[in-house]
Amino acid sequence: MNVHEYQGKEILRKYGVATPRGVACFTVDEAVKAAESLGGKVWVVKAQIHAGGRGKGGGVKVAKSIDEVKKYATDILGMTLVTHQTGPEGRVVKRLLIEEGADIKKELYVGMVVDRASQRVVLMASSEGGMDIEHVAEHTPEKIFKVAIDPTAGLSTAAAEDVARKIGVPDQAVAQGAAFMQSLYKAFDECDCSLAEINPLIYTGDNKVLALDAKLNFDSNALYRHPEIVAMRDLDEEDPAEIEASKFDLTYISLDGNIGCLVNGAGLAMATMDVIKLYGGAPANFLDVGGGATTEKVTEAFKIMLKNPNLKAILVNIFGGIMKCDVIANGVIAAAREVKLSVPLVVRMKGTNEDLGKQILKDSGLPIISANNMAEAAERVVAAAANQKAGQ
Repeated sequence: MNVHEYQGKEILRKYGVATPRGVACFTVDEAVKAAESLGGKVWVVKAQIHAGGRGKGGGVKVAKSIDEVKKYATDILGMTLVTHQTGPEGRVVKRLLIEEGADIKKELYVGMVVDRASQRVVLMASSEGGMDIEHVAEHTPEKIFKVAIDPTAGLSTAAAEDVARKIGVPDQAVAQGAAFMQSLYKAFDECDCSLAEINPLIYTGDNKVLALDAKLNFDSNALYRHPEIVAMRDLDEEDPAEIEASKFDLTYISLDGNIGCLVNGAGLAMATMDVIKLYGGAPANFLDVGGGATTEKVTEAFKIMLKNPNLKAILVNIFGGIMKCDVIANGVIAAAREVKLSVPLVVRMKGTNEDLGKQILKDSGLPIISANNMAEAAERVVAAAANQKAGQ
């Protein structure tokens, strides 16, 4: 789960992470009042969407008068903001953050992620603030410093101060920079984050270390512990199909292809998408029905996939372990009949009650294309999708 920048900063401030003062707004009038309440001579008008690159897309403006605040708020609210992370369709801006201006002396980068290799939270920091960390890693990897944090000891002051010095925090602010990183780690740990990114972390003309931007992602499996974070969820920023899928405990992610995938198990789902690509196709979605798929779940999964106007074929790939193949077969048949399936359906089953499941599909009278292995399934569904496309 993601939150907006202003929400992330609200969370971080509770843990002592310093940020500029700011006010979230939903109208132009609110933006003007926010700027007046903040005072000063410079304000930043920021679009609030769940994507980076807002400044390059025209979603971040520096205003030097109340009139400019009003103008920029008017321009940005309601605009479709396109960035490298939104895709070409962009996102409609429905929220703003009006923030006090900052005297930026130096821009830095600080982030935290869960590293699978070390099985620890890793602090990453760089002197190259304001740039995509992926770009820095590719072109100047020596400018990224990493610390794997011991979960029993936490981020030590010595380690944090060492990183602060390495990324160019001035001597007089090293202690402040270290405290910033320690507070960020505490927030990451206690809020069950999967990502915390401060880009840029700034050093100001009055010797302060501040989070000028903040991006927080949270582990969805741990959200039951954080109802206050769940309350921050903005459904306008999420794919309607993914929202609908979550209601039925389905893991669904929309993709750009035309072959729907219904699979049990995340690993098998990833492998299924890979083999579809190998045979020249393109997956329309990632969809994991889990180990306890019911007829209702399978039916809803079909409905969600069929809402995609680009869908040309569906591949059901099931490994019957806990989930028996005959149960899935009955679910597939019931779903296909209820939704009046209009695209080719390829089914591959292996595992518990495999023969029974295949016989149920065969006796259904439905035009289901069977496959004995993943390669055969991928080859047949790619061909079926191509035939559908050619026929239109």
